[in-house]
Amino acid sequence: MAMDTRLFVGNLATGVSDAELEAAFAACGTVVSAVVIRDRENDRSRGFGFVEMATEEMAREAASRLDGFELGGRRLRVNQAQPRKEFQRRSDMGDRW
Repeated sequence: MAMDTRLFVGNLATGVSDAELEAAFAACGTVVSAVVIRDRENDRSRGFGFVEMATEEMAREAASRLDGFELGGRRLRVNQAQPRKEFQRRSDMGDRW
């Protein structure tokens, strides 16, 4: 099974920035993007993020080296990101109209 280059990073401390997340993963290769997911309403970290590495090999290396790595006082959980699920918005009225 081929691994994607996108990784899910969980258990992030609330103070970790995109730049700090990128710096942690840069030790394992070229980081294409690193994003800490934030709450839309208050801009606080939601405790997880995504990192995209340049190659599948770099992604595998990063996942194996950084799963359990301590960043900001918390141990990271690093896994292959699941494909984004398409969802369909439903109105409050459903199919009644």
